[in-house]
Amino acid sequence: MSDVLYYVIPCYNEEEVLPETARRLADKMHSLMAAGAISNESRVLFVNDGSKDATWSIIRDLHERNPLFSGLNLSRNRGHQNALLAGLLSVRTFADLTISMDADLQDDIDASDEMIRKYHEGADIVYGVRSARKTDTFFKRTTALSFYRLMDRMGANTVYNHADFRLMSQRSLNALSQFREVNLFLRGMVPMIGFRTDVVYYERAERFAGESKYPLKKMISFAIEGITSLSTKPIQLITDLGIFIFLISLVILIYSLVRHAMGATVVGWTFLAVSVWAIGGLILLSLGIIGEYIGKIYLETKDRPRFIIEEFLDEKHGYQTRENARAIETPSGRGEDK
Repeated sequence: MSDVLYYVIPCYNEEEVLPETARRLADKMHSLMAAGAISNESRVLFVNDGSKDATWSIIRDLHERNPLFSGLNLSRNRGHQNALLAGLLSVRTFADLTISMDADLQDDIDASDEMIRKYHEGADIVYGVRSARKTDTFFKRTTALSFYRLMDRMGANTVYNHADFRLMSQRSLNALSQFREVNLFLRGMVPMIGFRTDVVYYERAERFAGESKYPLKKMISFAIEGITSLSTKPIQLITDLGIFIFLISLVILIYSLVRHAMGATVVGWTFLAVSVWAIGGLILLSLGIIGEYIGKIYLETKDRPRFIIEEFLDEKHGYQTRENARAIETPSGRGEDK
């Protein structure tokens, strides 16, 4: 019997592109089923992340007209990473493999064939990696490359030029479910799983319709989230910076004593004023970085659910509500509803 595949597609205000996305995914699923690469029980799961437009209505209509499409509706907007995780964990018990991708049709659906082939060859995780960034603007390309370099230097283990287009086996999803972070950065968490991995290269297309959900401000916030969720190197840099400033202060102390002995007590006040402002700024920056980590610790200790499911449309596996959302995301019983 062929393996059951679930496409997991997070959606936020995607009413313009969703009908075309569904059409292309249906064509791909039918071709894979006809070739015997996947089971006829395979499905496409759209995860509605608290959209404010008609996204969920479209998903409902797709499900009613074609059982190939399933739908997962979160109780409110929880962000792309939480929405993606909600979809993955909701199907992990009955999907042999999943492929996650965005709804905007920028990821190459045809790359799924190669991903599935590598899965059958033994890979538990297959990353979709961009072979080039020809469709990006100069600013987008430069900031994206800087992001990956910064993540690497900060000690965060990510796959270069990989977003969230990936195949994961049921075994790797079960391993992912053991990660209990509230602050999610899946691009860094998935490589921590281990198991056998592989890569498929593809050309990323331009967005089919609608607007990007990641403007500059959100990209910067996403980068900070990734660094602080995966690495403590920024705190180590604060320590190194403190040692460096201490050494500089010793030099300034010696300089001040020498100038005082020479009777030039007024000379150097500009240098002193600049030093005070510089050190004050560094102190505030350091407190901000430390505060970022303390804030994350605060959120983690509350053990709040990462998502709450309002409705799950799937002809084979029925309807699930918010009461058992924690059971979906909690395999080991930690924090599970009683």
